[in-house]
Amino acid sequence: MAAGGSYSIVEYFGGDDGYRCGYCKHENGNFSHGEPMDSVHEEGIQPPSQEPLKIDHSEVQDITTSSDTDTTNSTAPTTPREDAAPVPAEKTPSATPKPGKGADPNRPQCRKAKDIRKERRLQKEQQKQQEAVSSSVNPAPKSSPNQPKSLEEFITESLPNDPLHRLEVRLVRSNPPSPQFKASFDASYQVYKLYQMAIHKDPPDKPTESQVRLVPVSFEDPDFLESYVQSAALYARYQMTIHGDAPSECGESQFKRFLCDSPLEAEMAPDGPDVGYGSFHQQYWLDGRIVAVGVLDILPSCVSSVYLYYHPDFSSLSLGTYSALREIAFTRQLQQQSPKLAYYYLGFYVHSCPKMRYKVMVDIKGQYRPSDLLCPETYTWVPIERCIPRLDISAYSRLNENAQTGDARALKELGRALVLHRRTVMPYAAYARKRKGSNDEKEVEQYASLVGQTCAERILLYRA
Repeated sequence: MAAGGSYSIVEYFGGDDGYRCGYCKHENGNFSHGEPMDSVHEEGIQPPSQEPLKIDHSEVQDITTSSDTDTTNSTAPTTPREDAAPVPAEKTPSATPKPGKGADPNRPQCRKAKDIRKERRLQKEQQKQQEAVSSSVNPAPKSSPNQPKSLEEFITESLPNDPLHRLEVRLVRSNPPSPQFKASFDASYQVYKLYQMAIHKDPPDKPTESQVRLVPVSFEDPDFLESYVQSAALYARYQMTIHGDAPSECGESQFKRFLCDSPLEAEMAPDGPDVGYGSFHQQYWLDGRIVAVGVLDILPSCVSSVYLYYHPDFSSLSLGTYSALREIAFTRQLQQQSPKLAYYYLGFYVHSCPKMRYKVMVDIKGQYRPSDLLCPETYTWVPIERCIPRLDISAYSRLNENAQTGDARALKELGRALVLHRRTVMPYAAYARKRKGSNDEKEVEQYASLVGQTCAERILLYRA
């Protein structure tokens, strides 16, 4: 139940028959129990005691590799720079020079450098005094053509009536961003990008914050609407190229149902992040077009990574790994605003599926640490380094090594599960008494066993 007293409402459909798996393509290898959700409040679907994948962000390893040589702590002996000063050329013997003619009487006599500096300083002081006297008579004197202009005169020099170019300098507030700053942001970024490429030799596709946009999944949001057609086309291309879907399997209606029609309600909480809770698309833009989209759910204690799709032309860039690291950094940013939002959840993990290896391994030298997998029998989180050996042996495995451990949140009292019947909230025990002869007890028990006692008492199961 949400803080405001609203319930999450779900329906339940058992999944005893297998169907085609989108990853391994097995025709009946995918089994799931579905819960279409009418409206879901974030607190209702995420009990605090059952937390998703936790990332200690201080220990997330860098995906970049370096050589074994630490150039910052080199122990090689240092020597004075040979190019610090010119080395005089080796002297060679020459003929005896002829006697000189002495000083040239037509040139002024040599003077010491300090005397010349002293004289120049006196001349400048006299010039300043003369300018001060003349300014009292004429406040706006014009410099003579032979005198250097002051800085103010130089930058405020009047232009002809029809100049070829005109420079305008504007001062706009950047934080908090003023309307003028927002209006000129795109143009300013393009100048910055050209500067970085030309002066600092940055690659054109160097990632920057301005290339990643977080837009709420709402057809009332102008940013989401503006990018919707491009995002849907990218999704279709990704599904057909990467997953081998037919065009009819990844059309606009499938895209909307899968990644846009979210049951999560957009909510703002006093102790929550600035963007609020709900479903979002994190778009990666490159040269004015979307090249990847990460679908995220932002919940009170975690960021849940729902799906990622990208342009197949960029498949060599390991965008699954890159987006995961970006999302970990994003979770850290949200945690600064809401300390209880401390987890990053990567969703399902299928050990035998190569496409999912990015969820646990960055490369052969490292992984995201610490990270955990949820035991399918005890519903406790187990460090992934203890899970991998078991999954290497068997595709399905109990991950918790303690045979005595059970599910602490297992269903104990079916009668306490809440249902919604004819717009009335009631415990299942009251519903069963009211509906004498009801034959749905097995279905309700299966549902409540899957969600656990805690969630069964917080979420409303819709009953027709």
